[in-house]
Amino acid sequence: MQTTHPGTIRLDGDTASGRAYVSELGRQRDGTSMINHGLFHDRYRRTPDGWKFTERLFEVRYFDSTPLPGSPHVVRPATNRPGDTMTTHIPATAHTDPASDEQLKRAASALTAHGFTVEVRDDVAAARARVEALIPEGAGVFTAASETLGLSGIQDDINSSGRYQAVKPRVLAMDRATAADDIRRLLASPDVVVGSVAALTETGSLVVASGSGSQLPSYAGGAGLAIRIVGAQKVVPDLHTALRRVEDHALPLENARAQKVYGRPSAVNRLLVLNAEPHPGRGVVLLLREAIGF
Repeated sequence: MQTTHPGTIRLDGDTASGRAYVSELGRQRDGTSMINHGLFHDRYRRTPDGWKFTERLFEVRYFDSTPLPGSPHVVRPATNRPGDTMTTHIPATAHTDPASDEQLKRAASALTAHGFTVEVRDDVAAARARVEALIPEGAGVFTAASETLGLSGIQDDINSSGRYQAVKPRVLAMDRATAADDIRRLLASPDVVVGSVAALTETGSLVVASGSGSQLPSYAGGAGLAIRIVGAQKVVPDLHTALRRVEDHALPLENARAQKVYGRPSAVNRLLVLNAEPHPGRGVVLLLREAIGF
């Protein structure tokens, strides 16, 4: 697969020079893979039949032959009529089926190598008990908007138990017009933030999508401890697939929820990719063997 993006073209009468930026992703017949980023340096000449190439030089800027995970998406025409566009079809179960033990192992290993603390748990009940054990009583805890937290009961455990200084109920009781700065500070730097992610790659990256961005400061570094509960269906091979999962699967479901709860649509207005955790012990990922959440 090659994508080419034209750059600047400099015209000089009947001649011109230009460049184009190239990204290539491929798997060759012998099974080897390649990721390539480069530049085309071009020269052109005007002729009676239009502009023609007189020279094209290819400069390789980056080349990687590391084996590519996953398999190509199946591309089929929407119909057989001339002029119809091509549509990429991904099975509906691709975003909902739990990952295999081998996939979970790869994701957990990559996260650990990137500084996250990873615990693989069988189910929601195990995660729920572990969250309670991880959070000190009396800590200030912010529960980020998450279908996983709601379905698991973890959201109620934190916000209604009285064991913690729950941030969410406090913020909801504040006037958003007169206390906007106080709300922003409370959400940005709690002792603990608990939530989930939209996708987790087998290469060890966590992808978080948000409409308002309210949870992102605490996720990125504002909270002293960040706990994410991740269902097995959110594990994907790579970042490209993770972003497809956000747009094709998580956003439509979150949009429907937002319409029902808030009376307005949702959107991926902000996107956070966590590639590593530089502070040992701060980022905890509870990776479940079962599916839960969007």
